[in-house]
Amino acid sequence: MTGRSVTSKVLALLEAFTPEAHALTLTELARRADVSLPTAHRRAMELVAWGALERGPDSRFRIGLRLWEVASLAPRGLGLREAAMPFMEDLYEVTHENVQLAVRAGLELVFVERIAGRDAVPVKTRVGGRFALHATGVGLVLLAHAPAEVQEEMLSAPLRGYSAKTTTDPVRLREVLADVRRNGYAVSDGQVTTDALSVAAPIRDADDEVVAAVSLVVRADGADPAALAPLVQTAARGITRTLASSVG
Repeated sequence: MTGRSVTSKVLALLEAFTPEAHALTLTELARRADVSLPTAHRRAMELVAWGALERGPDSRFRIGLRLWEVASLAPRGLGLREAAMPFMEDLYEVTHENVQLAVRAGLELVFVERIAGRDAVPVKTRVGGRFALHATGVGLVLLAHAPAEVQEEMLSAPLRGYSAKTTTDPVRLREVLADVRRNGYAVSDGQVTTDALSVAAPIRDADDEVVAAVSLVVRADGADPAALAPLVQTAARGITRTLASSVG
């Protein structure tokens, strides 16, 4: 591909890595980034020298710690995580279930923190991972409070089904989002995996704008969302107060 800047090629090399492909040979890196082998080698070695990539004894490239150090300074994650962790830890201590924190990035969400319960239901999430907004509890909260143009763009696009219970009908999803705004929390019952249920609540900034969402993910069998919602909402309100006081 011609006409690409050096920056775009470097970003393509970094974007080549995924949770499923976290260690790549130079040939794989070049192919996935759509650059020539000499270009991949030259730019990859520059990234290794800076610390954005690491090269192991097997000659495969991996994301380096320097990149993680820089990414951890992202303002939407840094202050939010510091404000949220005490309340997330409290929620975990009460339930010993999975606790998650997420923000919206376009039509997706990004998990910025999570606490995994040792015996809790397995979840398909990781810190830094992205997911669609319409299926998870945190995603439904973030979508319900997103600008109208974001909601319309999401509702007009094909909605992926992750399980038989995922809401893929835009008319029904619109009703769900209205319920989220009215109730003050969202419930995703088996919409990602049929054995998991999440309850999520909005986190607001000093201007009363929803900037994040916190959720509790439990086993769907026998779960009572109405009983879990006050716990999650209490955590969300605590994080909201901390964010507001840090600005003031």
